[in-house]
Amino acid sequence: MKLDLKDNERLDDLVIQGLKIIQNERQFCFSLDAVLLAHFAKVKKRAHVLDLGTGTGVIALLLSTRQTEKIDALELNPVMADLAARNVEINALQEKIIVHEGDLCNIRNIFPAGFVDLVVSNPPYRPLEQGDLNLLSDVAKARHEVTATLQDVVKAARYCLKFRGRFAMVHLPERIGEIIIAMHEAGIEPKRLRFVHPRLGKAPNMVLIEGIAGAKPGGMLVEPPLIVYGSDGSYAREIVEYYQER
Repeated sequence: MKLDLKDNERLDDLVIQGLKIIQNERQFCFSLDAVLLAHFAKVKKRAHVLDLGTGTGVIALLLSTRQTEKIDALELNPVMADLAARNVEINALQEKIIVHEGDLCNIRNIFPAGFVDLVVSNPPYRPLEQGDLNLLSDVAKARHEVTATLQDVVKAARYCLKFRGRFAMVHLPERIGEIIIAMHEAGIEPKRLRFVHPRLGKAPNMVLIEGIAGAKPGGMLVEPPLIVYGSDGSYAREIVEYYQER
């Protein structure tokens, strides 16, 4: 198809299976956390997946290379929803990925209950402090809980999940206590946890967590730390392998 980029847009290569992605430099652009989440989530064969807050659609695109049968992607921002839909189109994935414009806080009026095997989300990380809203740019707003809180995201995920379905999320390590409580209260029991460290010897700056809807408490597996950069400043071997194994 003919590719027409709009103002402030660029075309990037996702490296994996020839996937391309359009990004708007004035909106929120994806980063490594999206790639890590797409790799961390357990995907069963012929899985039906929901990406909450899809943004550019990057996680949906990456998950399309795995065993997924169908992916629904929900995005509130109309500019980003349009961009995600265009990214699906340029990669000829219209038969697998459907982008929906809508608010996850209104999830019951968008999707039926218990309709997916896996929900993934790379939500806004930071709570909104009083008085901050008017000071935030569009990009900064995507990083703060302006339109949905952590609890909103987890509740929406639980509503959409089948019994024993999985919810995978990337977030900040300092909020792990809140995350575990929110998941437990929503009926999703955390079962896998992995901290992401920028370098060996540095504190983690991301956490990957996955829970199962309707599971019994306990039995959470804490996986070995994921180190992003080696001593020479290049990606560590495990990160490089993410781009080579598909």
